[in-house]
Amino acid sequence: MAIIELDNVSKVFPRAHRGATPVSAVEDVTLHVEAGEIAGVIGYSGAGKSTLVRLINALEKTTSGTITVDGTRITGLSERRLQRVRLGIGMIFQQFNLFSSRTVWGNIAYPLQIAGVPKDQHQRRVSELLHFVGLADKAHSYPDQLSGGQKQRVGIARALATSPKVLLADEATSALDPETTQDVLRLLKKVNVELGITTVVITHEMEVVKSIADRVVVMERGRVVEDGSAFDVFAHPKHPTTKRFVGTLVADVPTGATLESLRANHPGRLVTLAFHDDSLPQSRAFAELAASGVEFELVHGGMEDVQGRSFGNLTLALRGPDDAIDSALGRLRVGLSATEVA
Repeated sequence: MAIIELDNVSKVFPRAHRGATPVSAVEDVTLHVEAGEIAGVIGYSGAGKSTLVRLINALEKTTSGTITVDGTRITGLSERRLQRVRLGIGMIFQQFNLFSSRTVWGNIAYPLQIAGVPKDQHQRRVSELLHFVGLADKAHSYPDQLSGGQKQRVGIARALATSPKVLLADEATSALDPETTQDVLRLLKKVNVELGITTVVITHEMEVVKSIADRVVVMERGRVVEDGSAFDVFAHPKHPTTKRFVGTLVADVPTGATLESLRANHPGRLVTLAFHDDSLPQSRAFAELAASGVEFELVHGGMEDVQGRSFGNLTLALRGPDDAIDSALGRLRVGLSATEVA
């Protein structure tokens, strides 16, 4: 069941000044996010992904199309009614957006005050959240006394204060170092698994969606150009933009300078074998080559794991009689993709 529904949604910003043209930030996007999933929305700068997330929580109004969140069509609602809807949508920001004059406790309690939650209920809720994000000892600290990772944990706790059903994270790890990024991603996964909160992660980093996303949505120039399970998008990217993103993590068939270097340094025939969880296993493939009297050396590529399923491309330098290599490759192609690159 979808908890977020965007149907034919577009957002056009008016001309910034006379003579300028209107900017189409989101174009005819139809996207449904299922309850309980983590959807990673990825795209390069200017793809429209941040505008998309601002449309979901109605910080921007659609130019056309409709948006429904948790059964409520938010398109066209008054600001007063939108305030009630936003209580069910938590938001995490790249630069944390904490109040420097408030303690950690005060920052987390702020949404409860805005929502009109009685003050005698603040103590229990804030304490629960501090323990959940691992900052019970920082309750009386101020933001400038915290590390970047701790600030983002406060941001997550604050976003959870009103018990939302949807959590939106806009480039939430971009300002963090790799180790801290992984800590924050593990916390977001914990939010999803333990609290059942549907999460939309906006990012330009494929490593982020690989780490936690169930589903990947790729945007380019305001449009959704690819949408599928994380494994399918990583293992079988279709759109050129998706292939560029996947190529930052997963080695493809070597080309250009990489291929020339392999040719110069590794004698023999270069063949790329594409493995996935339904293909012939690596051990069987290597055994087939050895049984055919073919020597092989792994010279390029690697394997990845997404959602507990493995895939990857391994380029081998094969040495032996041509007929033996041809025979072995013929048998291997029955169980997997084998591409001769040189």
